[in-house]
Amino acid sequence: MHSETTATEEPAAARGAVAIITNRRGELLLHLRDDLPTIAWPAHWSLMGGGCDPGEAPATAIVRELDEEAGLTADSMTQLFETRDEHGSGQIITFFAGVWDGDETRLPLSEGVKLQFFAPEHLGILTIPPYIRAGIHRYLAARPS
Repeated sequence: MHSETTATEEPAAARGAVAIITNRRGELLLHLRDDLPTIAWPAHWSLMGGGCDPGEAPATAIVRELDEEAGLTADSMTQLFETRDEHGSGQIITFFAGVWDGDETRLPLSEGVKLQFFAPEHLGILTIPPYIRAGIHRYLAARPS
């Protein structure tokens, strides 16, 4: 007996991209998210970034998101690794690292509450989504000192 296989493919997992932006002092740029019940991780400090549009590569998405959210163009943007936001959006998130040495208070922020540079030793007191905190720790552990 011949039967056609009708495999039900799982839809592709939603993807996103975030950027660890550092300045010459080694501080990390974090974004305080809006306190809205309709978004993942409301009122948390996070990295800048967002979801990929359909068919958009994470490397393209992060450049677009940084520009859309804050008019920011980072130098030396490098792809680092991927992880999944298990307890929030469920997205597969690609982490990038870049350098920007400007005044974050002058950026035209279009989403969220504020942007602020933090020294790595001060991150422990902030409310940061677990997958973002893990990604930052992974980045810091691999960074030459």
